[in-house]
Amino acid sequence: MGDMTNIVLQNSEWPIMECLWEENPRTLMQLVSCLKDRTGWAKSTVATLVGRMEAKGLIYFKEGGRAKQYYPAVTREEVAAAETRSLLSRVYQDNVGLMMSTLVEQGLTRQEIGELYEILKKAEEAER
Repeated sequence: MGDMTNIVLQNSEWPIMECLWEENPRTLMQLVSCLKDRTGWAKSTVATLVGRMEAKGLIYFKEGGRAKQYYPAVTREEVAAAETRSLLSRVYQDNVGLMMSTLVEQGLTRQEIGELYEILKKAEEAER
């Protein structure tokens, strides 16, 4: 599968990954069906994207019955972590404090503030 730490999905790849994260395996036709309402893409578009994503190691297939069965090769959590690292590096020059202060300035709900406290508490405990 290779090194997935630098994985950043293209906008067009997210809907396919969402379909596979929700349920897998899926055949090409099941993906086309899943994506129809979300994107309106034709079968040829989905097939092209699936081929590219397979080449990049984002998804893989197993032969099953009459059609290939597609699976996600990366988890939502892996992609989220890589996207976050990319954002932190590109936008905030790896400055976590700057990123957090930007979030806080946008306004947080009480619940979000509570969640942040819990995350920081766990991080602090892990350091001990």
